[in-house]
Amino acid sequence: MRTTKASKNETNVNISYWETDRYLSVQDLVVVGSGIVGLFTALNYKKQNPKAKVTVLERGVLPFGASTKNAGFACFGSLTELMQDLKTIPEKQVWETVNMRSKGLAILRKTLGDKAIDYKPWGGYELFDNTEELQKCIEQIPSMNAKMREVIGEKNCYALSNSKIRTFGFKNAKGLILNRCEGQIDTGKMMESLMALVQKNNITILNGITVTNIFDTGSSAIIETNIAEFKSKKVVVAINGFAKQLLNIKDVNPARAQVLITKPIKGLKIKGSFHYQQGYYYFRNINNRLLFGGARNLDIKGETSTEFKITAQIQKDLEKKLKQMILPNTPYEIDQRWAGIMGVGSEKKPIIKHVSKNVIAAVRMGGMGVAIGSMVGKEAAELAGH
Repeated sequence: MRTTKASKNETNVNISYWETDRYLSVQDLVVVGSGIVGLFTALNYKKQNPKAKVTVLERGVLPFGASTKNAGFACFGSLTELMQDLKTIPEKQVWETVNMRSKGLAILRKTLGDKAIDYKPWGGYELFDNTEELQKCIEQIPSMNAKMREVIGEKNCYALSNSKIRTFGFKNAKGLILNRCEGQIDTGKMMESLMALVQKNNITILNGITVTNIFDTGSSAIIETNIAEFKSKKVVVAINGFAKQLLNIKDVNPARAQVLITKPIKGLKIKGSFHYQQGYYYFRNINNRLLFGGARNLDIKGETSTEFKITAQIQKDLEKKLKQMILPNTPYEIDQRWAGIMGVGSEKKPIIKHVSKNVIAAVRMGGMGVAIGSMVGKEAAELAGH
């Protein structure tokens, strides 16, 4: 954020009286970013303040970061990922984040409904190609189940499921661990339903608006954009991996995630959401297709990027694993490839805080936006309402 005042709209000859009166008058809340976090922030604020004027500004035609590009995993923690987190992050914070993800999924499902988001309770699996790593995880199942019961109130989340290896047709797999409490959604249907609900609540979404600066006056905020100047009593910035472009906030970095999807496969055996190698790889079935993404660990530096592109190194690795392990005996064709931008940092817990009196950050989803986004939006709205 700069500390110099923005230019006035009266110098902009491209803005009419009607546009000024309807869209550029002082808002109660402006949300920057129309992804899961941004829309849930706007929705919760409007429910708390029914007469409030709320506007969401979005730079893209569709949400720009990851909300319409993610894999649609309704997950909150594979065993290897949590075991690694417990080595590097304070234990209390790890379980607080897991609890937040679980509550977020519950809010998402309750708010939009399972039918609208095409929620499937088919479980989340972790695939192992290393016997030693598998054995370490098996040994942790009882204690992790006990902790999950304490943290999210679910019994026996994790269980060894090696019998499914042959069912799913995997090759060279040493083991499979199921988290029965996880599932999957249709990302496109989820965002479509969420946008419709937001607009039903008389919240304005303006697309093609790039915010270039936010100036906190002390009594309100001025938002500079490529189109015009907006004014608001409060601003919530919910642009996740792009946060550093707008805010002076340190521990959140962009993380590009590359994905491919096959054409429909007749008789596809795989059913569920799957993690592999501490979650750096992930795949699932969707409409008789196989979606496969990840491999960011092959080039962490290169994938710390806000550029939407795919790279030969990662795509070749995904194709190799798809052919050799996941679909070894199944003919398939690649239909599409794309990339999304996540927000990560040294901690997994999201950042929800004031960066100035009237400007709030709601960023760093850590690749768990589907699970945690609704909860982050709820907390950001509460912060903006105080």
